[in-house]
Amino acid sequence: MTKQEILAHVDHTLLKADADWESIRRLCDEAAENHTASICINPGWVRQAVQYLDGRVPVCTVIGFPLGATSTQAKLAEIRQALEDGCEEFDMVINIGRLKSGDVEYVREEIRALKQAVGDHVLKVIIETCLLTQQEKETMCDVVCEAGADYIKTSTGFSTAGATFEDIELFARCCRGRCRIKAAGGIRSVADMERFLELGADRLGTSSAIRIFANEDTHGAY
Repeated sequence: MTKQEILAHVDHTLLKADADWESIRRLCDEAAENHTASICINPGWVRQAVQYLDGRVPVCTVIGFPLGATSTQAKLAEIRQALEDGCEEFDMVINIGRLKSGDVEYVREEIRALKQAVGDHVLKVIIETCLLTQQEKETMCDVVCEAGADYIKTSTGFSTAGATFEDIELFARCCRGRCRIKAAGGIRSVADMERFLELGADRLGTSSAIRIFANEDTHGAY
């Protein structure tokens, strides 16, 4: 795959607590210059980023991030504000504790409510694979698809581990094309990005893709 083919699948991400406007602005410029799929930022910067980008790159934000443990109503309030600010894509974190307690219906209905709230905008569902059993991952593939979400996503990048090739293979096998797949967290090389895409991921969440390619460019690989 070419550099641009890969970057077209990247949500160029900056979710650090200490990210200032200068950092966000730089992220926007890098995304526009490299034609990434979106930028992914915390909700408090959405309005400024939307205004700054002026349609050049879609803005994505996170909902219930990074723990997923807020109420459905709190998540809906975040979505309403982000929509008002011009956000186009939304990456929500499921209530992991509810899933662990066996309350699958709560998780399904929360996803359904959030998808209804975003309407035609893109909803990606972070299930935090590193905290789940194999059975829970398989269950969530069905739940995410049944609830009408656009993507199932591996990780926040803020827990104990990120995306693995095995989890993307599982998603592809269990989702069977009913929703798209996003790999996020721990993507460290061009080879990683290519492999995740080959296994069935449609989006890659990473803060380092452009830097990785810059390093490759320096050595003449791209």
